[in-house]
Amino acid sequence: MVSAARDAADTCTEYCRTLASMTGPLKDARIELRVTSAQKQAIENAAALSGRTVTAFSAEVLVSRAEEVIQEDRRLRVDAATFEAFQVVMEEPAHAAAGLRDLMNRKSVFRDDD
Repeated sequence: MVSAARDAADTCTEYCRTLASMTGPLKDARIELRVTSAQKQAIENAAALSGRTVTAFSAEVLVSRAEEVIQEDRRLRVDAATFEAFQVVMEEPAHAAAGLRDLMNRKSVFRDDD
């Protein structure tokens, strides 16, 4: 009897873990926004076409775009010390890469047979 109860508890625990992994993290924050009727209709149509709820669709699109904006900002912005170091390197004279001159003087392996 104890074994059956333990098996039932294990099954329940595994079921709960599976259910939690399917639903994702707990959604504990809320965003509200106002849109035009046309915007709302477009969002609802797109969500329906993708087989998702408006909430799931909107969250995915908003997070994706937010990540793009954040990455773009990180790529374009550097602190003053980093930029100064970059400028120093860029102002140094170019160095010949070993073998590059030989490579550029070799006959091409690609042929243009006109």
